Amino acid sequence: MTRTPLRPLARILAARAKGENPDAIERENIRLRHEQMRDKARMRAESRLLILSVAFVMGFGLVGARMASLAASEPSEPQVASHGAGIVAQRADIVDRRGRILATNLLTHSLYAQPPLMVDPQRAAHELAAIFPDLDEDRLLKDFTGKRKFLWIKRRISPEQMQAVHEIGEPGLLFGPREMRLYPNGPLAAHVLGGAGFGREGVRAAEIVGRAGVEKTFDAWLRDPANAGKPLQLSLDLTVQATVEEVLDAGMKLMNAKGATAILMDAHNGEIVAMASLPDFDPNDRPSPPVSGDPSDSPLFNRAVQGLYELGSTFKLFAIAQAVDMGLVNPDTMIDTKGPLVWGRFKIRDFHNYGPQLSVTDVLVKSSNIGTARIALQIGAVKQQEFLRALGMFDPTPVELVEAPGAKPLRPEKWPEITTMTVSYGHGIAASPLHLAAAYASLVNGGTRITPTLLRRDHVEPGPRIISERTSAILRDMLRQVVARGTASFGDVPGYSVGGKTGTADKPLRTGKGYAKDKVIATFASVFPTTDPKYVLVVSLDEPVETSGAEPRRTAGWTAVPVAAEIIRRTAPLLGLRPELEPVADAGVIRVRN
Repeated sequence: MTRTPLRPLARILAARAKGENPDAIERENIRLRHEQMRDKARMRAESRLLILSVAFVMGFGLVGARMASLAASEPSEPQVASHGAGIVAQRADIVDRRGRILATNLLTHSLYAQPPLMVDPQRAAHELAAIFPDLDEDRLLKDFTGKRKFLWIKRRISPEQMQAVHEIGEPGLLFGPREMRLYPNGPLAAHVLGGAGFGREGVRAAEIVGRAGVEKTFDAWLRDPANAGKPLQLSLDLTVQATVEEVLDAGMKLMNAKGATAILMDAHNGEIVAMASLPDFDPNDRPSPPVSGDPSDSPLFNRAVQGLYELGSTFKLFAIAQAVDMGLVNPDTMIDTKGPLVWGRFKIRDFHNYGPQLSVTDVLVKSSNIGTARIALQIGAVKQQEFLRALGMFDPTPVELVEAPGAKPLRPEKWPEITTMTVSYGHGIAASPLHLAAAYASLVNGGTRITPTLLRRDHVEPGPRIISERTSAILRDMLRQVVARGTASFGDVPGYSVGGKTGTADKPLRTGKGYAKDKVIATFASVFPTTDPKYVLVVSLDEPVETSGAEPRRTAGWTAVPVAAEIIRRTAPLLGLRPELEPVADAGVIRVRN
């Protein structure tokens, strides 16, 4: 900046020449300089005030906008900032088809210790061992007096246990809030739900992750905050499930079986209304998987899905269905049943001598191995395999259970004519009861393939056609005759027109060589009502023995069939099926339909 001199020489000389006072020029220049300085200072002050005012206005504007945003949003709990990904503890509920709770969350607490904060570690260890008998007092004392600065004592405790620990008065014993998975119905539908446990754990929260069943299959969905807590709705009916499990448990004990399973499925959309496997477990206290022995002996083993069994004569319906649909036979076609049927070094026999000939219907009603084998020979190995593949008998079921993909049916690598014959009556091929239920539903519902599911469906597109509607109607009539006058006579339930097919298969030895002589898998695959099929029920018993007679009886007609009949009798009204009562002769009663 250029400064003006206070006493400019030219003006001083000019003033002296005129006789003026040169000091007046200096005073005038000082005054002007001060005025300039004052003006600049005022401008700086005004600029600073303007900037400060703008800053205040913007600050208050931001605060006001944030307050308006918070006022318009939903209230939520504040979150503590921390490094790393947070633990999302909230997990969606699981409900049945009517919205009743199958699995939910419960707020509880964990118990942990910080030994450096403890006043009396010895007393704390003694009191904790008294409250939790499974804890070792000496081990606790060693941990409390060692170098550890933190240790878990209990991952979850009850309110009563929390109060008891609180009364110890030890500042080094602390509680952490967390959610735990609760199954209010205990073991009910245990194999479907599977169970959950803790994944990542922190002091203030724990991650709940699925361990098995639908809990693991839908683990990501159940934990996804984007679902806003929407429950996962299953196709199960809680009341029907409880009834099926109650009857199946009583039947298993009555028939002295080591295990049992039952599947009740909608024949038209594949919804599984009930699925039971015994023995079972409580998912609130899920046991550890076995590390040795037969996996099927564990209560965790889901016999309905994971159990691969030779299902015996229940397979005879497949051979007859295919032959009828191909036009090779009709229900009245006579089949040669003279026995034994010799094929090379193999001999195929029937359980009883049924005479030289049986109609196709009676081959199924009386369960003739020879008759079914001769029908299968007419079909041929290639077409037989194509039909079984179309029914889903060569692949794992796509049901929404994490255990399902590992249950792929066991079938022969080679398929000579003798295999074609034995497979036709369920020998030499192993599938799960769920495979059987889905296949029967596909045959009796009009002939379209169904896909089993554990999810509630509002609408299902028909699957590919397996057989014609005419063939399906013929099969329903045949299955009804099996119950009315055949091997499943104990399966008749008045008012509900039950049809079905029995199957009794010898259990293979664990060595893989040969079959046990006194151990069987007894199965009854049923449909009701046969006049208008709504549901398919498959009941299978592992090593049953009926002992009410002089000799033990193990066939499905004496073991699995009565259990299935009682399940139908108890569940049909729960499913909304009204009995159709036939008029009594000469009683003057007229049946009235709405």
